Parts: sequence; structure tokens; C-alpha cells
Amino acid sequence: MDPADAYLAVQSGADALIVSNHGGRQLDGAPATIEALPAIVDAVGSDIEVWLDGGIQTGQDIFKALAMGAKGTMIGRPYIYGLGAMGEAGVTKALELLANELDHTMAFCGLRDINDVSSQVIWHKN
Repeated sequence: MDPADAYLAVQSGADALIVSNHGGRQLDGAPATIEALPAIVDAVGSDIEVWLDGGIQTGQDIFKALAMGAKGTMIGRPYIYGLGAMGEAGVTKALELLANELDHTMAFCGLRDINDVSSQVIWHKN
């Protein structure tokens, strides 16, 4: 959650980073991981992969994380909800829903390739 710690991790030889606030359950006043992501990506540059954990509930959340510099996301609750509702078939359904939402979000932004998702698609208030 801290850019200085991320930079130190790179200097120490880390291969990748996961930006996580442990679901907010450890420090309920911690900022959202998506808020911390841009500064961490800036701190480490392209030296290592940065993944985002926390708050990923929809395909659009995945898209936002990728657009803000994450190379991947971790998903907890959506597949757990699917598992609880329908077992293995529910996990499959949850993953299908996330993939479809991501696909639709990309299409709405005029993109066909996940590798084309970048900060260009994020609206920044002046």
C-alpha cells in the first residue's frame, strides 16, 4: 500500500508485488487498493509486475485496475459467492460473468485486445 515500500521491494529483488489491504478487515480505515495502485506503479515503473487485490467484484473493476497499471488482479468474493450458491458450477458461472463484463467494458471503450487497456481510457478530472 506504500510506494516507498514497493520501491524497496524492487531494490531487494522482488519479482512481483501485490497491492492489498487484506480486504480492509485488518485496518478498516485503510485506503482502497485501487487508490494506492497508481503511486505504487509509478514507484516501481516497469521493473516488476504489480497485481491488485481487494475490491474486485466486476469485470469493470478488473478493467479499471488494468487501466491504472496493474498487470493482473486477484478475485476473492465473486467466486466464493458462486461456490456458496451453486458449488463448482457457481464458480464457473462467476468467472464467466466477470469475463463477459470485462469483454463488454472493453467493447464500450473501443478495445478488442486486453493488452490495449491503458490509462488512456481513464477519465481524469482536471
